Amino acid sequence: MSVVSVPERMRISTDRYRKMVETGVLTKYDRVELIDGDMINMAPMGPSHAAVTARLNRLFVLSAGDSAIVSPGGPIKLGEYSEPQPDLMLLKPRADFYAAQIPTPRDVLLLVEVSDSSLAFDQGIKRALYARHGVAEYWVVDLPGQCIHVYGEPTVDGYGEASKRAQSDSVSPRVLPAVRFAAGTLFA
Repeated sequence: MSVVSVPERMRISTDRYRKMVETGVLTKYDRVELIDGDMINMAPMGPSHAAVTARLNRLFVLSAGDSAIVSPGGPIKLGEYSEPQPDLMLLKPRADFYAAQIPTPRDVLLLVEVSDSSLAFDQGIKRALYARHGVAEYWVVDLPGQCIHVYGEPTVDGYGEASKRAQSDSVSPRVLPAVRFAAGTLFA
């Protein structure tokens, strides 16, 4: 009787991924992120996605002040095998602005994905990944639905709290309640 061998998946670690960036194997033109050891192509950013991200960035910069660092498109290290690049993060203030180390979940006040064609991925795999690694608050700005999905209380099984904010609803990060705006502001 012959033994059937199934090829084993080779997961790429965040350290190996960083070395690929540092040595030029991956460049700024390679729009990829590392999710559970797999390099995933990031969806192209269309004009609506770019505009909403820019609006959100401006709202947070103007209203958060010195309470948070607004990080658009930066990476976050999630364990040994994931380094996604969310559209925007609010980070705990740090004098070096995270030059010495990529932010981890304990540094994140709020993580935001703006979703058009990637809604299923952001609501599925990414939401589970962020919850599993303890990202305290996660928003998905749903462009087709013109609403914001808000998640909090992460566990290894997902987020314990979930709500949906329509255009007329106000939204605010839990840890920065003074940073408040109408969800519809993003879709104007």
